[in-house]
Amino acid sequence: MPRPFWKGAISFGMVVIPVKMYTATETQGLTFRVLHKKCLTRPNQVWYCPVDNEYFDSKETVRGYEYAKEQYVVLEDSDFQKVPIRTTHAIDIVGFVEAGEIDPIYYRGSHYLEPEELGVKPFVLLREALVKTQRVGIAKVAFQRREHLCCLRPSDDILMLNTLHYHAEMLPRSEIAPPKREIAPEELDMALSLVNVMAKSFKPEEYKDEYRAALQQVIEAKLAGQEIAAPEAPKAEIVDLMSALRASVEAARKESEARGKAREHAA
Repeated sequence: MPRPFWKGAISFGMVVIPVKMYTATETQGLTFRVLHKKCLTRPNQVWYCPVDNEYFDSKETVRGYEYAKEQYVVLEDSDFQKVPIRTTHAIDIVGFVEAGEIDPIYYRGSHYLEPEELGVKPFVLLREALVKTQRVGIAKVAFQRREHLCCLRPSDDILMLNTLHYHAEMLPRSEIAPPKREIAPEELDMALSLVNVMAKSFKPEEYKDEYRAALQQVIEAKLAGQEIAAPEAPKAEIVDLMSALRASVEAARKESEARGKAREHAA
């Protein structure tokens, strides 16, 4: 059973819904260790203090905020629990918006919300209200030593909490915008044809981390004393755009037909 990393309540107007929060995703990848190059031994991580001329480990560290040049105030774990803000123990809903209004760039992490026994009915009521109105709740909640902007949305029988970036965290993109170019109507029509031929339903279970599997091959080859050639980067060549689009549409059609025949045989 997964363990909740946060417990508190959803504050929904005058309604309080006690809930638990779980991490909804995990990063999967191969693990590498930092080793001493000379003997391939895992080193012990230590710090050096030039004032006391001594080495120390993580058990002898504290968190300090630099309020002036080389002047620090130390905060203990208990101090972070005293931050005078209501969202430390509450997911405070401040309004409801249409999900499509939130640009995907704002999304950060995903978390599951589970109601405590006393909060099941209002939890279900809130979820159903979001389903009926096709809206998501905009809220704020504090955990991991910061206050997060977030949205609450229905997901199957539970509520999903997605943390969001604040607008102030958005970096400017105007400087990397491409220069203006005229697009011919026939070029746009051909591009639309390519998009339509390649259109499909999103089935996330169909996609796998191919890099992880390929990296495993590199590791196995190293163990066997074999060499693997590095892939070549695609070359950006100046070609006739319409010819490239036509060739792409034709290739996409053939691939789509092949997938359709494969499904027929599988059935």
